[in-house]
Amino acid sequence: MDKDLLNPDYYVNRELSWLLFNVRILDEARDKKNPLMERVKFLSITASNLDEFFMVRVASLHDMINASYEKPDLSGMTVNEQLDAILSETHGFIDRQYLTLNRSIIPLLEEEGVRIVTDFRQLSKKEALYCDDYFRKNVYPVLTPMAVDASRPFPLVLNKSLNIASLLKKKPGVAPLVKAQKGKGAGKNDFATVQVPSVLPRLIELPGDGNFKQSFILLEQLILKNIGELYKNYEVVCSYPYRLIRNADLPIDEDDASDLLQEIKKSLHRRDWGEGIRLDCDASMDERLIMYLKKQFDVTDREVYFVNGPIDLTFLMKLYGTVEGKSLYDKPFESRRPKGIPEGADIFSLIRKGDLFMNHPYDSFEPVVEFIRQSAVDRDVLAIKQTLYRVSGNSPIIAALAKAAENGKQVTVLVELKARFDEENNIQWAQQLEKAGCHVIYGLVGLKTHCKIALVVRNEEEGIKRYVHLGTGNYNDKTARQYTDCGIFTCAETIGEDATAVFNMLSGYSEPEHWNNLILAPIWMRQKFYSLIDREIHHAKAGRKARIVAKMNSLCDRDMIAKLYEASCAGVEIFLIVRGICCLKTGIPGVSENIHVISIVGTFLEHARIFYFYNDGEEDVFMGSADWMPRNLDRRVEIIFPVLDENIKGRVKHILDVSLKDNLKAYYLSADGVYRHFDRRGKKAFGSQNEFMKEALSGDEEGALLLKTRTFTPVWAVNDGQQDMN
Repeated sequence: MDKDLLNPDYYVNRELSWLLFNVRILDEARDKKNPLMERVKFLSITASNLDEFFMVRVASLHDMINASYEKPDLSGMTVNEQLDAILSETHGFIDRQYLTLNRSIIPLLEEEGVRIVTDFRQLSKKEALYCDDYFRKNVYPVLTPMAVDASRPFPLVLNKSLNIASLLKKKPGVAPLVKAQKGKGAGKNDFATVQVPSVLPRLIELPGDGNFKQSFILLEQLILKNIGELYKNYEVVCSYPYRLIRNADLPIDEDDASDLLQEIKKSLHRRDWGEGIRLDCDASMDERLIMYLKKQFDVTDREVYFVNGPIDLTFLMKLYGTVEGKSLYDKPFESRRPKGIPEGADIFSLIRKGDLFMNHPYDSFEPVVEFIRQSAVDRDVLAIKQTLYRVSGNSPIIAALAKAAENGKQVTVLVELKARFDEENNIQWAQQLEKAGCHVIYGLVGLKTHCKIALVVRNEEEGIKRYVHLGTGNYNDKTARQYTDCGIFTCAETIGEDATAVFNMLSGYSEPEHWNNLILAPIWMRQKFYSLIDREIHHAKAGRKARIVAKMNSLCDRDMIAKLYEASCAGVEIFLIVRGICCLKTGIPGVSENIHVISIVGTFLEHARIFYFYNDGEEDVFMGSADWMPRNLDRRVEIIFPVLDENIKGRVKHILDVSLKDNLKAYYLSADGVYRHFDRRGKKAFGSQNEFMKEALSGDEEGALLLKTRTFTPVWAVNDGQQDMN
């Protein structure tokens, strides 16, 4: 090969690729074919996504700059170049968010009889009186206005909190309590700020006035209307909302931490004190306030974002489900009960008959919960071992594990304390499990434990038998209704042995010399994937059919991408279903012409990781918890497992087949780096998630028929930026 497959020109910057993913979500908010409240939901998601992106990824770039880190990324961009590009793209993105809100979402809501009051001056007299009364009774007692002077320094503004800044002027004849010092205040006026209380609902429903079915006012507008009540000895010159995003990435020195739980507890407090990296201001904010806030938070002009509407659009999610009207939402879908796992059945006897497969959320997550519940009360169960990365509030899994310990079972739970933004929840769960008598471990130093595995050890007539659940998603009964994930139950002895070895490795220092079926990171997963790709390269070079299909959340590992480029050069057909970040480029002459990439953005969050290798007709299929990212392959404990049962292998291939047929919610990555919808002119719209819902509702018989009549053949291809749907 005469090409340097590590050439930076062949790669996309990770952060800019993530921004493209958020653009695809914004496209769903702008798509008039989507029901209105689904568009509202997507717009809210873009805002929460962007906040986390700044708190973690942009914050990380700031840390690199502060540390004088100069090494370019896989695309050849320096840290400063990345930050410049991100901030430039983000300013335009936020402008498009608010254009979508103001020119589309709000007018359409009003057509449906729903009003959001974003300016208190829009209130009717009746509504204004209601708001004043609500303010006096419910809001005023909670507020704490903070003035700034020599004895009262600028207060701590919490990360992501919404605040209202005011310029004040003393009333004639009243001695000022607060004076802005020269060089520290806002000119001749005094400065004060008040936090909009997060303990109160941000959306307040107003009494009907006959013009709208439902009316809501934002809490900050209600406070702005009554801002004078907070500063009675002053004339309020002006008041505007603002919000600061801080660096929320927590550096934890695990090597020096004698107690990881206590170390993370201490670190969580630092999240509110992190460096300011983004300041959101009302577009009409007084210049004097802008200058003052910039100085206090030490942010530059490019880190200030002026928004033409309510700051922090995550409030829109509160509307979802509150606004009435079935036609405004997607048709509701209830997960089916897998026919092979009837309610109340002995799940152990079902697993003994053969491996069981679930495709969530089309298949209910309830059998997974029942697996732990039955294990907790089954007299023959000796031990339960499970990893927990993110779980729901009031988790039935946690309750079942605690019950098992109370019933005398040996329960070992690995709770990953470093699951970002779930640290506090996981600390609480860990302590609750310990109180119930469970043995709780926190994983390995320097590694996050991200694998999804549960092991139940049972004493049966034939002897000890191990039952295992392996999945691609978290043990979270709430997100299992919103994320697409796969899981299997098995009692295969080889997998049971591997599962035992996994937990022995996590709880102690025992790493076996030999593994049967499970593929673990960071031990040997990377090399295993390399060998699987190399095998396809070997078949292609021998003139045989060679194909790889991989479904994942993110693809940004440079060496893995280079290996895919190598396979493409050898003639291997490669189809990638990558939901989010994709640092690979398609259509590079002589490099990636055989690689095709789609991203599906639909009702459910695509989350399953599936890997298919044709293997000269033998067809190997794997599932698991790992994306093709450096952190998953090198810095986390991950599990990829083979699909051994031929019927289940057919179902998993079916998932890939249907996903690759999607021309409704799939975007294809063109050679110019732009994600585009397929041109459906003259073709029937086909959405993969709609198809899976239809199959789930039609029953297993029809699903089995579909498996018999369909062959695993991707039916779309992209050539020179033009799609050809077959």
